[in-house]
Amino acid sequence: MIPLLIGLGILAILVLWIVSIYNGLVHLRNYVDNAWAQIDVQLKRRHDLIPNLLETVKGYMGHERETLEAITNARAGAIKATGPAEAGAAESKLSGALRGLMVNVERYPDLKASTNFLALQEELSSTENKISFARQAYNDSVTKYNTRIQTIPAAFIAGPAGFTKRDLFELTDEAERAVPEVKF
Repeated sequence: MIPLLIGLGILAILVLWIVSIYNGLVHLRNYVDNAWAQIDVQLKRRHDLIPNLLETVKGYMGHERETLEAITNARAGAIKATGPAEAGAAESKLSGALRGLMVNVERYPDLKASTNFLALQEELSSTENKISFARQAYNDSVTKYNTRIQTIPAAFIAGPAGFTKRDLFELTDEAERAVPEVKF
């Protein structure tokens, strides 16, 4: 009788240990999903600001069609992107197009003085900062999650339970990785 009770006690501890590991994995997966949702909110905000920015700029930069079309096309691609890998590539392309716009803005003093443009530029800059922080939080969550599902003992439970590796939200544009050049 005592060996049976000891066996049941060990089995109960083993079941609780497995449940604890599983619940920890679910917890981490939910953090990753939440972090991605936060990025998604900021990207949507960015995508919503761009048409207003382009509308403001059109009146001043009518002959800069290529730049405006590049932004419009990049925005459309970014909106259609799904998942961190695809979104990272699309958002890098959009960031490059927006950088091109901001470089061209320097040629238009009236545009740089426009209060609408300045307000939209500030809003876009603020959103870019929020996206950057959200990316960092997401990548931290993904790293913790991926580490947990790939290490023992959780790896024995993660695979059969359907926990799969998640992609980081990485920059794909080398220009974004480059250190900006500052000249005085």
